[in-house]
Amino acid sequence: MNIFKNRMVVGVFCIVLSLLICFGITPLFNKGISQKTEIVRVTKEIKVGAQITKDMVQNIEVGGYNLPTDVVRSKETVVGSYALADLSIGDYILNAKVSKSPAAENAYLYNLDGSKQAMSITIKSFANGLSGKLQSGDIVSIIAPDYKKQGATVIPPELKYVEVISVTASSGYDANTGEQKVTEDERELPSTVTLLVTPEQGNILASLDADGKTHLSLVYRGDQKNIKEFLDTQTKILDALYPKNSTNATTLVGQGE
Repeated sequence: MNIFKNRMVVGVFCIVLSLLICFGITPLFNKGISQKTEIVRVTKEIKVGAQITKDMVQNIEVGGYNLPTDVVRSKETVVGSYALADLSIGDYILNAKVSKSPAAENAYLYNLDGSKQAMSITIKSFANGLSGKLQSGDIVSIIAPDYKKQGATVIPPELKYVEVISVTASSGYDANTGEQKVTEDERELPSTVTLLVTPEQGNILASLDADGKTHLSLVYRGDQKNIKEFLDTQTKILDALYPKNSTNATTLVGQGE
């Protein structure tokens, strides 16, 4: 008799439990799955470093269940931001993949004021570019073999202290800039180095790059204050080589004639 009663209790308990699951928990679960929310989705291919515009993204409504916690839910949040990774059509945008400011190696490209310009030169061989060890912010000297066809290897005074903006692989991605944390197997070898130069420096670099004999030597890497001292020294050298006052005087004489 006791066994029969125990079976009755267990049976009633199972029935109550199944009813609770069917009419209580399951509807709540289905409601959670079917609940909709807005997120931002990519409509055009976005390359790393690119600034995101309105036509690249759209707001769409999707099921809210199991979405990443940092998914972006408003289009206005990402428009004007910069991509920190490649984004394909249909991708959801996560906060970790966008930034309000450009990547460090691209910062100068958005702040050029006309006094200096960004210029890339080709790294002809692994050794010419410091064996792939250059980083953004490095101060380098440009060594020119057989400078001006005179047989001597020199560092032109205009290119004694030059700042590196970025080092780029042949794929177009920045490599060895100090920003990317990659393994030795993933690292791409540099193909070009982009420098911050004046127009006068740029003219000399273009000529050296055409000859294909330039070498880069690392002068300094470190504190921003010391970097500024090197660049100030280079500015003084340029001012002595290309005095602005004499240029203005020549212009005024020409206008007077």
